[in-house]
Amino acid sequence: MSDDRPAVPFTVARLADAEELTLSFAPELGWKPLRHLLGIHAFGMNAYVARAAGGQLIEEHDELAGGAGGHEEVYFVVAGHAAFTVAGEKLDGPSGTFVAVHDPAARRSATALEAGTVALAIGGRPGRPFEVSPWEFSFRADAAARGGRVDEALTIMREGLAARPEDPSLLYNAACYESLSGRLPDALAHLRRAVALDPSYVTHAADDADLRPLRGDPGFPRA
Repeated sequence: MSDDRPAVPFTVARLADAEELTLSFAPELGWKPLRHLLGIHAFGMNAYVARAAGGQLIEEHDELAGGAGGHEEVYFVVAGHAAFTVAGEKLDGPSGTFVAVHDPAARRSATALEAGTVALAIGGRPGRPFEVSPWEFSFRADAAARGGRVDEALTIMREGLAARPEDPSLLYNAACYESLSGRLPDALAHLRRAVALDPSYVTHAADDADLRPLRGDPGFPRA
């Protein structure tokens, strides 16, 4: 991974002023890409903002699948009140609560009991140099594409592929944005590579509207 640390020895930012992005899979959730904002390379750090009571705060996931990094994670409730579920156990999370999830296989999620609840998520893989998780590039690109900035989304995906050129989720998402922007040969090449690395993407591609311009090509992967 290229070293793009800021030239200055420190960075100062306020959580309230950090850009809050909207993601297509959870429009009720705001995501603040703090690691990217602060130029951190040693660990992952992002913030999540629930825009309504009862809304999703932390999506259900583990740290083994879907482009996750196998991280040990700590969640800190900065404001509001959250209800966590970790490995099937319900945990109360009022403001000021830390929840440390040591097992990357443990499923975890959280909902907000108050509008405006904010959770900080920090993570890294024990014993390994930090690598940016593929989903972070995908989240940033998704927010750009939702704002009509497909070329920006594609630039972000290329940044991700420069760091992790054989990640199937990044290859697949790059293919989607290349398809939307008319770069069809590149889109087909990236899609075929994604499927070669993870055949489950054949199913995703079958009805993905972003890939519609490719479906007439004889090289389009099919089950």
